[in-house]
Amino acid sequence: MNNYKIALSLLALSLSITSCKTAITQNNETPTQADYWKQISADSMAVNLKVLTSDEFEGRRTGEPGQKKATEYLVNFYKQRHIAHPKQTDSYLQPVPAAFMRKAMMRLKDSENVMAFIEGSEKPEEVLVISAHYDHMGILLDQIYYGADDNGSGTVAVMEIARVFKSLEQQGIRPKRSVLFLHVTGEEFGLFGSEYYVKNPIIPLKDIVANINIDMIGRKSDKYTKEGDYIYIVGADRLSKDLHQMSEQANAASVNLDLDYTYDALDHPEQIYYRSDHYSFAKKNIPAMFYFNGTHADYHMPTDTYDKIEFDLLKKRTQLAFATAWTILNADQRPQINKL
Repeated sequence: MNNYKIALSLLALSLSITSCKTAITQNNETPTQADYWKQISADSMAVNLKVLTSDEFEGRRTGEPGQKKATEYLVNFYKQRHIAHPKQTDSYLQPVPAAFMRKAMMRLKDSENVMAFIEGSEKPEEVLVISAHYDHMGILLDQIYYGADDNGSGTVAVMEIARVFKSLEQQGIRPKRSVLFLHVTGEEFGLFGSEYYVKNPIIPLKDIVANINIDMIGRKSDKYTKEGDYIYIVGADRLSKDLHQMSEQANAASVNLDLDYTYDALDHPEQIYYRSDHYSFAKKNIPAMFYFNGTHADYHMPTDTYDKIEFDLLKKRTQLAFATAWTILNADQRPQINKL
């Protein structure tokens, strides 16, 4: 049995572990709406992240064999949990052709976005997109750039949020609106996967109520000097004060992290707002926000490895993303665009 088969075995083991936990919840607890975010599991994310950041996946560079293996792993994850692809498609994949990425800093091969979908109970035509890029930099100068934080952390967070949504659905609990789980490719070389999606949307753009993007949430930044657990929030109020308020509300009702808006400043020199996949949605006037822990010494280095992920912190931030998504999905009205 090679390492990749071992990886798929670990995925199946993760499924059985989380299924057992779900059964315990069903038999012994009746959680309130405010408690659903507590079902996010660090153990589940750890299993998936260890696989995706292993040598076998070769740093997941867009179009290369390691990224293709990551694609297969993601699809199997959703299939095994009976989380469907969007009904508008006949598969979990949206091909992203190499020709679309020809302006990249290096030549890229054909790739694909991965999509999964859970339908809402009352307003199924209205859809929240929860996204993360799953590509990284691959192998450079014979070294693997593992991308555990960037963006293995966001990838497994989206997977885990989807797992909990499906667990709730199996208990007869669905949000009012639908949710699209979108793993995009080509981010490291130009936001290509998300740009391709908004130019070739599976869900009509008018029906997308907001985008929650997750890109690096597994570490602490060298630049963050305050005490306590935090997350940087970028873009929540750029287009919609409603989205900002829902984000704040969800945080107060769940993990109560320090929400830091440093990178949201219009004049911030790093201009992070324009550098992750939420921006592809924002350019289409869709309210969009992005969770980000900030950079660190291992950012875009071969040393961004699994062993440095802080899983307790990753869990809290994923719980926040889930709570925010649940708030948006069940609000009386979708986030409104700011009036000029």
